[in-house]
Amino acid sequence: MRLILAEDSTLLREGLTRLLTEEGHEVVAAVGDAEALLAAVAAGPPDVVVADVRMPPTHTDEGLRAVLEIRRRHPGVGVLVLSQYVEKRYATELLASDTQGVGYLLKDRVAHVAEFLDALDRVGAGGAAFDPEVVRQLLARTTHPLATLTARERDVLAHMAEGHTNASIAARLHVSLSAVEKHVNAIFDKLSLPRDGGYSRRVLAVLRYLGT
Repeated sequence: MRLILAEDSTLLREGLTRLLTEEGHEVVAAVGDAEALLAAVAAGPPDVVVADVRMPPTHTDEGLRAVLEIRRRHPGVGVLVLSQYVEKRYATELLASDTQGVGYLLKDRVAHVAEFLDALDRVGAGGAAFDPEVVRQLLARTTHPLATLTARERDVLAHMAEGHTNASIAARLHVSLSAVEKHVNAIFDKLSLPRDGGYSRRVLAVLRYLGT
């Protein structure tokens, strides 16, 4: 894949560049601020952008706002946010727009390099990759029908948000595939999601109630 990295820590930026190059990816640009990120993407859109949230000059939310702008200007570019923080306002906007080719991982919770590389591959292939803690914090902001879900249904929903299939969820939760399918259907019913073929009920189950 062709990648652009945006990370203000020089050490981490160089480390990621070396890792991804060794894995066979092409890092076409590695920048340290949001303005440079937008310029690099405009010069030649990559397959995926990997970006931190807090970047110069204020170190608040520049990176995530730049990611949202990239999604608006270049909807075909995948974005993987890699940060220590869940910036709830703009993270909600990112998830609510379209989860195809979108990911959000927390640096401190990526236990193995393989997890990061797997998430990158999923985003590059048009899938989703979300840390369960990101989903948990965003869902915690809401006071809507998601509160009617059981603990197990919430677990299933979190794994759905990460982009896992029903079979993958069953393996991770150590339950049968039929049990997962029942939980998924219960989630759809409790959230009153439409059966219209033009919509993805799976995506709506995670995103519909995440608005501010």
